[in-house]
Amino acid sequence: MIRRGAPAILSAAALITGGLAVASQSAAFATTTTASAGTSSSATSASAVHTRPLCSEPTKPGYMACQAVVRTDLTPQKTLGRHDTPKGFGPADLQAAYNLPKDGGKGATVAIVDANDDPNAEKDLAAYRSQYGLPECSTSNGCFKKIDQDGGTNYPTPDSGWAGEISLDVDMVSAACPQCHILLVEAKSANMDDLGAAVNQAVKQGAKYVSNSYGGGEEAADTQADDKYFKHPGVAITVSSGDSGYGTEYPAASQYVTAVGGTSLKKDSSTRGWSESVWGTSAGGDGAGSGCSQFDAKPSWQKDTDCAKRAVADVAAVADPATGLAVYDTYQASGWNVYGGTSASAPFVAGVYALAGTPGSGDVPASYPYAHPDKLNDVTDGSNGSCSNYLCKAGKGYDGPTGLGTPNGVAAFTK
Repeated sequence: MIRRGAPAILSAAALITGGLAVASQSAAFATTTTASAGTSSSATSASAVHTRPLCSEPTKPGYMACQAVVRTDLTPQKTLGRHDTPKGFGPADLQAAYNLPKDGGKGATVAIVDANDDPNAEKDLAAYRSQYGLPECSTSNGCFKKIDQDGGTNYPTPDSGWAGEISLDVDMVSAACPQCHILLVEAKSANMDDLGAAVNQAVKQGAKYVSNSYGGGEEAADTQADDKYFKHPGVAITVSSGDSGYGTEYPAASQYVTAVGGTSLKKDSSTRGWSESVWGTSAGGDGAGSGCSQFDAKPSWQKDTDCAKRAVADVAAVADPATGLAVYDTYQASGWNVYGGTSASAPFVAGVYALAGTPGSGDVPASYPYAHPDKLNDVTDGSNGSCSNYLCKAGKGYDGPTGLGTPNGVAAFTK
């Protein structure tokens, strides 16, 4: 069993050497109050944004937490009037912000790996897609499939927090790739071994794109878990970088995955029509995770200079709940909510990989963006904590909180 703890803040010496952490990250799962990052179509005008994590902090060794947060200052919308729209960004917003095609991904399957069961996953997905005019995705038409970690239908115990996470995940895949099929693989618990078995099952089922929206503190045994669960050449595996600000988490630190950080996304009058900054301390709260792994080796394609081991993240997308996403969730929830966290960015980027096409059979698709950094939106503003370099501060080119940048079409996500 792999023991997990809170992500760690690294000392300057540890950043250079990839050595041991010297302090713990603060209150990763506590209720937070974040200053508004500005008014957009995704957020109400307010001086403060209140959030809480959907999943509770793990109390057992070896367990992970989901990386989703919900806006608690907004009243859930149980029903919508004839002319009402959900609060939060929807598919059209995200497709415009990230320059994505509306008709790609046909025949591709994106797998979502989460813990516990969401009994309402399929019907909630149907409500989301119907609201936004997306194609039907159901068991009956072959677009949606839900299995347990062994490939059957002996679903695990339901959990309201993980059910909200599942709703966020399937909605974000739908927003990025409306034509994609969705495979939901439910692990019987949030233990890394069960989640890892679910990753392997997703690949066994033929998925070439696998999203993981969970994380925990690094451990020396992570390199064993890498080989056991995440070493799948030819499969794009995305992982949330974390919601605890500066500090690395596993499995985002795995050398075989695409670690996905988070941004604040706003409409503006620029040529792009949108702007982004780090989801971090400038917007309040903890923000997207980043840093230098203590244990995982640096992939050959990473060339940053101040981290001798694997640096996190690789790319990013919207995650700030202050500029959050509309999600439909009814399992012990009240319908339309605004969710955020890097649990939003990881499945979204998995959908972008699917739009880009099947990876090469022997490739590690995490390397693709490094070959095409000019095909991404470089995020140069903001930070997610205190450090002396790019591992917590955005700047031109690579930085920890947003990696190489955010999607600008799909060209950065193919060989």
